[in-house]
Amino acid sequence: MKTVADGVNALRDASRGFMVITHYQRLLDYIKPDVVHILADGKIIKTGGAALALDLEEKGYAGFVEDAA
Repeated sequence: MKTVADGVNALRDASRGFMVITHYQRLLDYIKPDVVHILADGKIIKTGGAALALDLEEKGYAGFVEDAA
């Protein structure tokens, strides 16, 4: 995972964007996201910064899905 993150971070600059889809907070420890989207049933139910991924890790997915319903 660190090898992949190192490669992404090496290519990262203002003229290039990446979309990383993951269920693993550990990956986001290596690749700091600018924007985080939480998806449920094919829809974005919450958008935020890197702190949103940490909230998701702490609180769990179910709470965000319930809030969006």
